[in-house]
Amino acid sequence: MNTFIFDLDGTLLPMPDQQLFLDTYLNALKIKIAAHGIEPQMIIKAIWVATGAMLKNDGSRTNEQRFWEVFENMVGEDARGLEQVFEHFYRNEFIVAKDTTSTHPNAMECIKALKEKNYQVVLATNPVFPRIATLTRMEWAGLDPMDFCLITTYENSSYCKPNLEYYKEILGNINKQANDCIMIGNDVKEDMCAAHLGMDTFLLKDCIICPEDMDMKDYRYGDFDDLLNIIKGLPSLT
Repeated sequence: MNTFIFDLDGTLLPMPDQQLFLDTYLNALKIKIAAHGIEPQMIIKAIWVATGAMLKNDGSRTNEQRFWEVFENMVGEDARGLEQVFEHFYRNEFIVAKDTTSTHPNAMECIKALKEKNYQVVLATNPVFPRIATLTRMEWAGLDPMDFCLITTYENSSYCKPNLEYYKEILGNINKQANDCIMIGNDVKEDMCAAHLGMDTFLLKDCIICPEDMDMKDYRYGDFDDLLNIIKGLPSLT
């Protein structure tokens, strides 16, 4: 095993209340859209529908292409004019959602220890956001994008969690086999499914998401201290 694949939201970026994050994020986006004289409710509805299309993406196009295909179909010819509005939002007003997250010193310590031991590190956040929004959330977590050999975003991904093709796409992009990797995440359904490909897994329970019909006891799990201790006990790679 030589590669660690990390989820972001709720894992490296603690997110105690995901719904609060979404509500805060979307309310700020509504204000941004309304300031440009556009009816926000219609745009938000189109975003949700286009996001749903990305979640069902079949690999025939990138998630970015799938999003804008559906979004433009709903919004019309003015849709592409909103691309710059969205980018400006993620660089600026998106910051209000930071208060619904927190930082954990072990997140940075885990990555630092892995890099010192020459392990490869991937950030596998569900790729429904553009790169700028993902880099912004990484900044909130105190992470350096240069430490990751791959960061999944809607620009470079053609599937979403929990589709196993998403994880296969990652393996292809980093030229690894499943048994080279361990997936660390907080979501039993979306992250631990990587075990079906033969990946090792670790369920981070600090902000755990576990559907009622699934059992976290099926997986190795622990808190951030447990994870850091596991990493510190790993041999260095040459």
